[in-house]
Amino acid sequence: MKTKQLFWRVTGAFITVAVLMSGASQAATNWQQQQAMGGPPIVTVQAGTVGSQVTIGGTVVAYKQVTLTAQIPGRVEFIAGKEGDSFKKDEVLVAIDDDDLLAKRQAAVANLNAAQAAIANAQLQYNREIYSPQSKSITRSGGMGMPMMFDQMFTQPMSGIMPGNVGGDRWVDRQADLGSYGTQLSQAQSNYQAARSQIDEIDAKIRDARSFAPFDGVIVKKFVEEGDTVQPGQPLLEIADMTYLQIQADVPSRLVRNLKKGMIVPAKLDVGERDVSARVAQIFPTADAQRHTVTVKFDLPVGTPGGPGMYAEVVLPDSNVEAGRVPTIPDTAVIWRGSLPAVYVVGKDGKPSLRLIRLGGYVDGHYVSVLSGLSVGERIYATPPATTGQSSWTEKKAP
Repeated sequence: MKTKQLFWRVTGAFITVAVLMSGASQAATNWQQQQAMGGPPIVTVQAGTVGSQVTIGGTVVAYKQVTLTAQIPGRVEFIAGKEGDSFKKDEVLVAIDDDDLLAKRQAAVANLNAAQAAIANAQLQYNREIYSPQSKSITRSGGMGMPMMFDQMFTQPMSGIMPGNVGGDRWVDRQADLGSYGTQLSQAQSNYQAARSQIDEIDAKIRDARSFAPFDGVIVKKFVEEGDTVQPGQPLLEIADMTYLQIQADVPSRLVRNLKKGMIVPAKLDVGERDVSARVAQIFPTADAQRHTVTVKFDLPVGTPGGPGMYAEVVLPDSNVEAGRVPTIPDTAVIWRGSLPAVYVVGKDGKPSLRLIRLGGYVDGHYVSVLSGLSVGERIYATPPATTGQSSWTEKKAP
């Protein structure tokens, strides 16, 4: 059994070496072809300044995340879906029974109609007093019970000159009548406004019985089911826009001064240990009084796998530690042999040779640091000779 295991190990080693030699041979052939067409660009490995870096743990959050709460008491009669279901903006997500509100609205509409009728009657009485004053009526002129014509011809004209003005002052009576009917009209109009306001209040509550989606997104969490009785303020659904994701991290105060909005930093997601580039999107203005940390949010590239609640890490520079000098190369020069990074180095004979290296993080823009495998001053190909079955650094790191 041991002999067989040794045999397969040796055979596997020979196969690996053969594959590497085959790749190198193919690269040399392609290099010769490219040399005939002008050759690939060659760069010299430079020394870059790399400061100390600190890894900070964080949590993936959605750019937009909202918890819908009940605005009125009642029974839940509709929910748009379950966790993971998507929806469009302005769709109804939750509906609460509103039969009692509809009944109250009908009563309020009846009050409104009665107020309108009262306004019409008060306006009619007021207009009648203007054009046909009640103060000139026979019944209010102080007549002697004589026939109407006699009262109109003698009693009313004489009432103003009778001792003690027994007929009263008709001008004062008319002003009092106008004031009385005007007050009735104002009261009717006030009752109409009250009924109108009551209807508007009920309509607002009816709208609150429906929870509409403020944006396109998915349901993250359900807090209630159909048939549940809810009270105002009780959570119903948690929704989020999964198009844009962020990393939220509590950064120590001493590291925040090294960050600025728009800065690109390396990050790692808890999805197959995937490396991505994150951008500083928001730095909170105050620190936590207990932990002395500042909340910072980092934008992730669109299409990054994962979702809210996942663990993530960001690598931040630490200016409190003295910087060091390490070799730096363009990220386009890096190719991958499975999970191992490598570059093509210009040999003494001017031909390319494959060399495995160990990478650090990004230094500036599209330059990456090399922890081992290369020395400052060596010459490498900025774009590797065309080979098959290899992927570049940018392809490996692309989100």
